Amino acid sequence: MPKFEVREFITFAIVGVVNTATYYGFYLLGLKGMGLAYMIAHFSAVLLSMIISFFLNSYVTYKVKPTLKKFLMYPLTQLVNIAVTAVLLYVLVDGLRVNSSIAPLAAMIVTVPVTFFVTGKVLKAA
Repeated sequence: MPKFEVREFITFAIVGVVNTATYYGFYLLGLKGMGLAYMIAHFSAVLLSMIISFFLNSYVTYKVKPTLKKFLMYPLTQLVNIAVTAVLLYVLVDGLRVNSSIAPLAAMIVTVPVTFFVTGKVLKAA
């Protein structure tokens, strides 16, 4: 069981708020500004915000030096997060008819604790 660090979790949460705002801004830009389908806007926003998240979590949350190896591993560890978020987004929008502009925010709430532990494992790896 990984050691739980309160400072890291709080910092992760703050970085997460910044990353969520970044994701949401990119999502709305794609959805409303560019007229993309919501899933295309979602995956585009995920990709862009993941790059920003990698550097913020490396430098700010876990205080580790980002490396090419970690950068390449980071998206792989996020696949579960991406998949769960996408499924929840689909269920919320197409199943429950939640507005596609707010559905990603609800979906992301479910994935935060899991992402914290997985991200820490990857970024702290040698």
